[in-house]
Amino acid sequence: MGACGRPHLPVPTRLQDRSSATIRQALQVTALRIHSPRLHCVDLLRGIVMILMALDHTRDFFTGLRFSPEDLSHTTAPLFLTRFVTHFCAPAFFLLAGMGGYLSLAEGKSLRQVSTFFWTRGLWLVFLEWTVMAAGWTFILPYWSSNVLCALGFSMILMALLVRLPVPWIGVIGAAIIATHNFFDGIKPPVFGKFAWLWIILHGHGIFPVNSQGDTYFVLFPVFPWVGVMAVGYALGSLLRREHWTKIVCAIGAGITFAFVLLRVFHLYGNGPADLAWLSSSIGPWKIQSTLTLTIIAFFDTLKYPPSLQFLLMTLGPTLIGLALLDKVNIERAWARILLVFGRVPLFFYVLHVYIIHILAVLTAMAFHQHYHWLLHGASSLRFPPHQYGHDLPFIYAMWIAVVTMLYFPCKWFWNIKQDHRDCWWMRYL
Repeated sequence: MGACGRPHLPVPTRLQDRSSATIRQALQVTALRIHSPRLHCVDLLRGIVMILMALDHTRDFFTGLRFSPEDLSHTTAPLFLTRFVTHFCAPAFFLLAGMGGYLSLAEGKSLRQVSTFFWTRGLWLVFLEWTVMAAGWTFILPYWSSNVLCALGFSMILMALLVRLPVPWIGVIGAAIIATHNFFDGIKPPVFGKFAWLWIILHGHGIFPVNSQGDTYFVLFPVFPWVGVMAVGYALGSLLRREHWTKIVCAIGAGITFAFVLLRVFHLYGNGPADLAWLSSSIGPWKIQSTLTLTIIAFFDTLKYPPSLQFLLMTLGPTLIGLALLDKVNIERAWARILLVFGRVPLFFYVLHVYIIHILAVLTAMAFHQHYHWLLHGASSLRFPPHQYGHDLPFIYAMWIAVVTMLYFPCKWFWNIKQDHRDCWWMRYL
């Protein structure tokens, strides 16, 4: 019996009742699988992203600062750099999700199966965001928000429709969404009347009421242009089976990076209008600051919420270059094996790391006799840290290393379970 209770029939018995055409098709799929090994560089990159993401969320829960690391009037080089390296996480998430969708075709999945997986996986992620992750971030329910899982979920649902189109069209549509979405920044939600909430979910950032009891919905990750990034990733996935794909992808990454520098240096289009109310130092063109350090920070301080064209170019270009370089890595090295563990169970890592960090923050505050009740009632998702709470960057980095270390063994355990139950269809959703 198989791992999910299905009997393992001998191959000849299965083939006896098939037509010759079906047999040839089965052999072609088998050959495709033989010549389409898993791309370890994708898992390595995803593993790096997971570790950096843990750094950002450790800082969220352990810092006592009441200002954003992007705030040029208060930030420092170490603080901004700590935040900047984590900017690559979300774009890589969406890019690799799209690539994974296309690569599953190379593993023998049909287009219908890929489409079905996209919309069912998308609904699952939205459900997790509103339940399991809402509790993990805030320790309270209900907490309604469009965080990264929600945006991934909504984007996957849309991708279930887009995958029916030819791959080049999908790439063009994705690139067009990324390139043009800033033209719509000037459209304000009230223009849509009672559907203002929908525009915020699709293209905005902020809060809107959901009922008369005072519950609100917070949009951090709008659907556009993240679905564009996923669509581009799907199209780029078609390149990853070519013989010299690393050169092609590296060249594309270099071109995207150059486009960011060009737009940024000459104060051109693509970083939000100057009248946006949030993260004001991150929008519009950059300016010469009082010191060289602050000037460099200002140059790379692009708008993430909602993500501007310049932000996406700044992060996607180096991400693609990194993906190509990781293809040369020897996966037998110890550090590579660690990254593979994290990269192959990303959802498990994501869910677990939020709970671990949140619980550690509470225990640490209690141990240091700091205020901890705010961590039990919303934490950084709903409140600023109280005065006399928080720790400096060296302590935050130490806690980050501790968190990643603690996550390794449960992630390896879960990876082994997935390996042992590869025949179970539902394992793909975990």
